[in-house]
Amino acid sequence: MRVALGVTGGIAAYKAAELVRLLQDRGLEVQVVMTRAAREFVTPLTFAALSGRKVITDLFEEDAGGPNVDIAIEHIAVAQSIGALVIAPATANVLAKVAQGIADDFLTTLCLATKAPLIVAPAMNVNMWEHPATQKNLEILRARGVKVLEPDEGYLACGMTGAGRLTNVETIAQAVFETLGLRDDLKHETVLVTAGPTQEPLDAVRYLSNRSSGKMGYALAETARRRGARVILVSGPTHLEPPTGVIFERVGTTEEMAEAVHRHASEATTILMAAAVADFRPAEAAPQKIKKQNGIPELKLEPTRDILEELSRLRRPDQLLVGFAAETGNVVEAAAAKLRAKRLDLVVANDVTQEGAGFDVDTNIVTLIYADGRHVALEKMSKLEVAQRILDEVVALRRSQVARASSS
Repeated sequence: MRVALGVTGGIAAYKAAELVRLLQDRGLEVQVVMTRAAREFVTPLTFAALSGRKVITDLFEEDAGGPNVDIAIEHIAVAQSIGALVIAPATANVLAKVAQGIADDFLTTLCLATKAPLIVAPAMNVNMWEHPATQKNLEILRARGVKVLEPDEGYLACGMTGAGRLTNVETIAQAVFETLGLRDDLKHETVLVTAGPTQEPLDAVRYLSNRSSGKMGYALAETARRRGARVILVSGPTHLEPPTGVIFERVGTTEEMAEAVHRHASEATTILMAAAVADFRPAEAAPQKIKKQNGIPELKLEPTRDILEELSRLRRPDQLLVGFAAETGNVVEAAAAKLRAKRLDLVVANDVTQEGAGFDVDTNIVTLIYADGRHVALEKMSKLEVAQRILDEVVALRRSQVARASSS
């Protein structure tokens, strides 16, 4: 998820650097937009280094051939791509412009162009803050649904004492999280997620694998990070970029995945085994490419390690273990058998032959199967939405676990 951070020209501009870090720690991409005055306090290079993205500073940027047309319309692209816009610090000047609909630079133009929620954190001299014009502008903004984070009181840079200090960046970050619907209910969890396929070598150029894209596992990792968890993602070969803020390890074979998972399992409080691990591998991998002119080879297979079963045997009493079952028939029965055999807390099952529930799509149709025999079928939704529902169940299971421990 992407947010825009507007930085305006006040002494508190340097504090926005810490805000970038807090937002990124929750897996958010941050696009920084600076006013001309803000650049007198902090350089764009600082924010570019922190955010990993180009900082937008002008509505029109010049190059050797004149104004850059791509930049001239970039406010529309940014406006359509963000989940929220936060201005911190917000000067009296920028608050007045936004309240009156003035759009004379990139930031104020973005305020008009986006439909994303707007959060402002004012910072200024106490007299400017208390001035009727400023208070009237704030009244206008609040009436429009803008979230105003009032400044703190204290000693100000101008030497005066009173309201006007930028509220602490943790408060600003929390306001962004609340606006985006990001919860902190996994902040004490370390979540280990597996994703994607594994590849079992047949010869020097070929392998056995499956059609898993890894999208479900990556959605789980991203969503868990947004909800405050420390996330470890172990992924088989995919074309996906790992979510921001997760600990990432890429593997190839089932053996490599097993080694990585066991290496991290002791840290995890919750394990989500979403990877489509190969069940079989060639008994022997040819060191050279098998030539077809040598005839059809005899292919002998052997089972791979059952990582989920191993985790089940070694799990701690406080660990939650969630399995996934991609089936092509008798989905509930097969998944329930898997849950019982491996003593899982929850199984997420889907029929990969259903349209919108198969491989390499952005949606899924799953059934949640519980240890007490219940099963709940979910309608088709995006994999990010499915990930939210699965993590809702993880939170509920954890609360039940804590309640049982308290009563015993």
